[in-house]
Amino acid sequence: MRGEYAFSERRACGLVMLAVSSYRYRTRRSDEPLRTRLVELAREKPRFGYRRLLVLLRRTGEAVNHKRVHRVYREAGLSLRRKKRKHCVRVGQPLRSYTGANQEWALDFVHDAVECGRAIRVLSVVDAYTRECLALEVDTSFASCRVTRVLEAIIGERGQPLAVRCDNGPELTSRHFLAWCLERRIELVHIQPGKPTQNAHVESFNGRLREECLNLSWFQNLFDARRKIAAWRNDYNEQRPHSSLNYRTPKEFAALIHTKQEGLYVDEAGQGAGD
Repeated sequence: MRGEYAFSERRACGLVMLAVSSYRYRTRRSDEPLRTRLVELAREKPRFGYRRLLVLLRRTGEAVNHKRVHRVYREAGLSLRRKKRKHCVRVGQPLRSYTGANQEWALDFVHDAVECGRAIRVLSVVDAYTRECLALEVDTSFASCRVTRVLEAIIGERGQPLAVRCDNGPELTSRHFLAWCLERRIELVHIQPGKPTQNAHVESFNGRLREECLNLSWFQNLFDARRKIAAWRNDYNEQRPHSSLNYRTPKEFAALIHTKQEGLYVDEAGQGAGD
């Protein structure tokens, strides 16, 4: 009883009773050959982690435990530095209710390729209320300056919007684009990363563009792509019935809204819009 009490007292004090043979044991196994082999493999494959290096070791016939390989791998200073992904913190911006044109424009990019395999990008600009396609700019790449030039051209034709809704691409989060919106006093609405439904108007438009134009066309070069996509844009605005506009074309709907705002609209009963 006294011995058990003494053992529990020592254990409570943080002491552990060990056998003399265990306490004085020194391993006879050396990790140096494994360390040398791991260093050689890591120099050949500098971006391989310990799991892939373990597979390479076992391919050569070495029977090694994965825990041992991981320990020696870390002791040798071979651990890879993980790159932390930068996440953009955005507050959710649900779709708003609109009452007129130029209240909000929606921007997005669509990707495709020409005959030689070179990638092209299409900048889509859509009015969220009238559903008009304001621009379909085609090029191999877009900088923020190019985006603002396209928007400046649209503003010169129909005035500037109250807000612009877009994703978090580098062209749309650059200092130039932010400063341009601030100078123009245009509200910039960035959607949350991974939430394309918060920009549903342009996403729906891009789906129609993909199904009715890009998937059905073969672009010989950049100029051919610009010509065919521009022709489809004209057809979309002036000929294609839009289901959400009561099967009117976007151009017809925009003209109807304009006449209503001017008080010149007459309905089927012969009454004016202001009556």
